[in-house]
Amino acid sequence: MRTKRTSPTVVSTDHVVLGEVVREARARHAISQEELGFRAGLHRNYVGAIERGEINPTFRTLLRLTGGLDVQLSALVARYEQQRLGRPERARAPEDGATNSLQIDEGRSMTRA
Repeated sequence: MRTKRTSPTVVSTDHVVLGEVVREARARHAISQEELGFRAGLHRNYVGAIERGEINPTFRTLLRLTGGLDVQLSALVARYEQQRLGRPERARAPEDGATNSLQIDEGRSMTRA
C-alpha cells in the first residue's frame, strides 16, 4: 500500500506578514479571494494560501497579485516592511545627510514627503 507523501506546511513570519498585507489590500478593494484570483489569473485557493502565509510566491506571482489589486509592487513591499518592522518605512538618507520619508498613497504608489 502506497502512502501519500506530503510535506509539512512551513509557515514563516515573513510569509504570514506578506499574506496579511495582501489580505488588507484585497479588503481595501472590497473584493473576494475569488475575484482577486480572477483578476490576477490565479486560483482562489492559491490566493487564500498566500494570505495564510503557506506559500512562498514567486516574483511573477507577486506581479500578478499587484496587477489584480491595481497597486504597485513597491507599495506592497513597503507595506510589508512597515508591518514586519513595526514602524514606518524610512528612505535611506542621501549622502548629504538629508532625510526624506516615503509615503504610501492608498497603497498605489510611494511619494517623497
